[in-house]
Amino acid sequence: MHVTMEDAQKVIAAAQKAAVKSKTQMCIAVVDTGGLLKAFLRMDDAWTGSIDIAIKKAKTAMFFGMPTDEIGKLSQPGGPLFGIEHSNDGLITFPGGLPIVDQDGVLIGGIGVSGSSVENDRKVAEAGLKVAGVCDLPAHPWRT
Repeated sequence: MHVTMEDAQKVIAAAQKAAVKSKTQMCIAVVDTGGLLKAFLRMDDAWTGSIDIAIKKAKTAMFFGMPTDEIGKLSQPGGPLFGIEHSNDGLITFPGGLPIVDQDGVLIGGIGVSGSSVENDRKVAEAGLKVAGVCDLPAHPWRT
C-alpha cells in the first residue's frame, strides 16, 4: 500500500502551514513506498539546493522505516551504518525526514523537509505527519 495522493496533499499542506508559521521557506516532499515522488512543494524563495535534500530525506526515512536523524546516529564513523549515505543514489542522514506509517502500523511512504535549520526541518515534517493519521513506528532492530 502507498500513501494516497489525497493524504500526500494533506501532509504537504500541513507542513507548509507550519513552515509559514515558523517564517521559513521550505521544500517539502512526500514519497511512496517505492521511494518515488508522490507530491512536492517548493515554497517561494526556498533554496534550490533544498529540492534534492527534501526528496532524499523522504526516501531515506521510507527506505529504512525510521527518522533520518536516527539513521544519522547509526552512520557516524565506527557506527554500524557508517557510509550508508553513499548507497541508494545518495541518502540524507540528518533531521527532516520521517516515515509515514498508517493506522495499522504499515509503512506507506515518507516525508522530507529542507530549507531551514535541521530542528525546524524536523518540526515541519512532524506537523505534516499529524494530519496523516499515523501511529508510532513499529519496533525496529536498528532503532536507538
